[in-house]
Amino acid sequence: MDPRIKRLYWQLTALLLAAHFAQWRWGLPLAIALNVAQLLHFAAVRRSARSLEVQVRAAYLALLALGTLPGLWPVHGVQFVGVNALLVADYCLLARLLALLPVHRRQPLSAALVRRVLLLPPAPGAITSRL
Repeated sequence: MDPRIKRLYWQLTALLLAAHFAQWRWGLPLAIALNVAQLLHFAAVRRSARSLEVQVRAAYLALLALGTLPGLWPVHGVQFVGVNALLVADYCLLARLLALLPVHRRQPLSAALVRRVLLLPPAPGAITSRL
């Protein structure tokens, strides 16, 4: 898939979350709708729910929904920081945490593996291909 399309989805998400924080009433609903579309798009392209790209988008969407519950609005702040870290530094903490799931790793879970996954410098491509 064209990396520009991937980036555009995340840029629009960041802008819509910023609009939400600026009290635009449609910011969050549009961010959720955009992420539903993104999830469906990636699920159709990858044809597997086991794909890390699909799982990242599903988890991000779930966190958007979770943040709408009373008292959980800070989740959206964490997501905003995370999506901007992805856009600026190509570092996705959510993808790195999901890469630690048994379906994505070929070695036992250990403190050393967690440290390596979290501290590996950002680089193009999936984190799982560099483990």
